[in-house]
Amino acid sequence: MEIIKSFLKNLLPAIPTVIAIVGTFIFIFVVRLVLDKHFTGTPGHKFRRQMTTLILSFAGLLVIIMVLPINDSLRGQLLSLIGILLTAAIALSATTFLGNIMAGFMLRAVRSFRPGDFIRVGEYFGRVSEQGLFHVEIQTEDRNLTTMPNLYLVTNSVKVIRSSGTIISAEVSLGYDNSRLRIEKLLLEAARAAQLTEPFVLVMELGDFAVTYRVSGLLEEVKQIISARSRLREMMLDKLHENGVEIVSPTFMNTRPLADDRVFIPRESRLEKRDKVTVKPVPEKLVFDKAEEAESLEKLRERYDTLGKEMEIVKEQIKSEGDIVKQEELKVQVKKLEARRQRLLELIKEREGQEE
Repeated sequence: MEIIKSFLKNLLPAIPTVIAIVGTFIFIFVVRLVLDKHFTGTPGHKFRRQMTTLILSFAGLLVIIMVLPINDSLRGQLLSLIGILLTAAIALSATTFLGNIMAGFMLRAVRSFRPGDFIRVGEYFGRVSEQGLFHVEIQTEDRNLTTMPNLYLVTNSVKVIRSSGTIISAEVSLGYDNSRLRIEKLLLEAARAAQLTEPFVLVMELGDFAVTYRVSGLLEEVKQIISARSRLREMMLDKLHENGVEIVSPTFMNTRPLADDRVFIPRESRLEKRDKVTVKPVPEKLVFDKAEEAESLEKLRERYDTLGKEMEIVKEQIKSEGDIVKQEELKVQVKKLEARRQRLLELIKEREGQEE
């Protein structure tokens, strides 16, 4: 009995600490469940959940320190230490942990890009596949994932390719013996054949041995930007070669004895003619698979939010409608919207579960 009494006597002071620790974990878990239930369909849900967990964890740490079975002097020293660490972290926020959090808030507020968008930051180019509390992840042209701290994006200019369309260009150097008007006509035909709209040609440089032309056009489907750039160069090759234009400058030299009328344009084989009508695979589907999923999830969240607003509008119409028959029709419409919203919510949760 004495052993049990001694054990209980030593255990009693630790009970509040155990309760505080368990209570903190349970409270954070419940809050995360509530957030998942009510905000899963809204943009920025993952960011909001991470930030809430961080704040609650810090508050729970303070509560645990307050109930620790220690004297007031030691408790004060622990709180002072936390205050000093917090102050030091804030002082170093420009380059450390808190700096990325503040930069994340800024990027969310400005919202210049979202998952699925093409961006270029410094030497990096790709589609945004994830936007978190501390970093932004992009999927590059070689399908690899590149993680960039939020501070890097805030301190460097971010070029965002507009979803409504972007200008793509390609350059070629040709000799002075080619007519400028003829070359511009052929390059415009190449741009149209590459499915670009409103094409135009610029003379970029009058070099010592060649003229540099740049052909540009509007690409409306930006998701195909990689294949569109390649397709433009392919059409430039085909159009120039088909019309007898050699893509060599006057400095081109060849030591083989050749006839004066020999031109350096490859002869088209039957295999090449067949390949022209063959539908080529779209590389973007393979390259930007994760970014495509992230964009799809973002659109699902936006649609979920839109359906919620539509439901509120119909509910207001029910309140103001005096005709009972029309009220019933509106109520049926609300049920349909609610069912569609629920299916979207289930799909969003499934996609988020696959990401995690």
